[in-house]
Amino acid sequence: MEATRDIRFNDLKNTFNTQHLFSKTKGDKVIWALVVLLTLVSLLAVYSATGSLAYKNYKGNTEIYLFKQVAFILAGIMVIYFAHLVNYTFYSKAARFVFLLSIPLLFYTLFFGVKMNEGSRWIRLPIINMTMQTSDLAKLALFMYLARLLSKKQDMIKDFKKGFLPVIWPVALTCLLIAPANLSTALLLGASCLLLLFIGRVSTKHILMTIGIAMIPLIILISAAVIRHKSDGEVVKKSSGSGLTVRVDTWIGRVESFIYGTKEDIDGGAYQTSQAKIAIAKGGVFGVGPGNSTTRDFLPQAYNDFIYAIIIEEYGIAGGAFIMFIYLVFLYRCIRIFKRCPFAFGAFLALGLSFTLAIQAVANMAVTVNLFPVTGVTLPLVSMGGTSFIFTCLAIGIILSVARNVEQTEGAALAKAAKQEV
Repeated sequence: MEATRDIRFNDLKNTFNTQHLFSKTKGDKVIWALVVLLTLVSLLAVYSATGSLAYKNYKGNTEIYLFKQVAFILAGIMVIYFAHLVNYTFYSKAARFVFLLSIPLLFYTLFFGVKMNEGSRWIRLPIINMTMQTSDLAKLALFMYLARLLSKKQDMIKDFKKGFLPVIWPVALTCLLIAPANLSTALLLGASCLLLLFIGRVSTKHILMTIGIAMIPLIILISAAVIRHKSDGEVVKKSSGSGLTVRVDTWIGRVESFIYGTKEDIDGGAYQTSQAKIAIAKGGVFGVGPGNSTTRDFLPQAYNDFIYAIIIEEYGIAGGAFIMFIYLVFLYRCIRIFKRCPFAFGAFLALGLSFTLAIQAVANMAVTVNLFPVTGVTLPLVSMGGTSFIFTCLAIGIILSVARNVEQTEGAALAKAAKQEV
């Protein structure tokens, strides 16, 4: 009786044993290492960027945001772990359902969502009382659905009606629903999808036609910014309107301040970029050291959209280049998975998700150094946690699920070859 109890106890102990957990961790080990690196950078950067804010809001408790970030990181790593254990073919089966669920959620968010900064991007989740950007779910759902469509229509992908239209309408619908509240996310998502379509052998002339149509509203937006600047001589103050009118004013103001370097705009975008430049100038080559940032007290969203500026200030251009290198290695490893994957769905899924994460990272860094107008995109796995952080982890977990399947397929092939030789 006692021996049986000891055996059961040992089995239970092995279940929670760290070594046992690592033995079940498969997929690309380099990607796992990059995730750990980025989360460690996140802890340092978020703790530094939120110290003053936490002291002000929580009566001297400067660690409150650090503990929250630790909780999000632990939750995110668990999401990655369990998502990578799921066979990626399951995501193909779930793709249509998740995509069809995301569309009404985007509609609901657009008209009834939680409004912040004149944009309705969030819905409030019941019970846990957290807000969630439905665009994060929609991005993940779109790439799952797009990978499924591309894998099924390779034989007719060059045909306009049978190949191009079925794969472009989900992209167009999703981007149109996201754009009113979050134009930058819609543009980045559209660019990522078109890149995936190009690799998926969609006709180049069809892709160029889509880019041409998408450029029309962008050209109008840029023209409006130029005309307003020339007619007024300065940036117009915030409109007294509401909804889409205010968002259009915001877009024009951001483009205007980006082109002309004005000192003031509708929502403080020029002020943010000015403070980011100050942080970069202070950082120099090797930075002022961890926790020694002073710009964090003046830079809005220092822990979120502009966290890259704090990293450069504290760790210098060398630290900023290292972060960029990590994302490039991540993209390279995902391209490697794409080349090795024998099945079209898995290959397109891994590549599409890696594109959107890499492009988001590049856009965030480009905004910080004033190469792009101010956007609302975060630095993946580094910016302060939220539901966006969890969805990023889910995307990485799905990529690792594909990598795990590739490893298993190659291992089985090698074992079969070895057996035949014997």
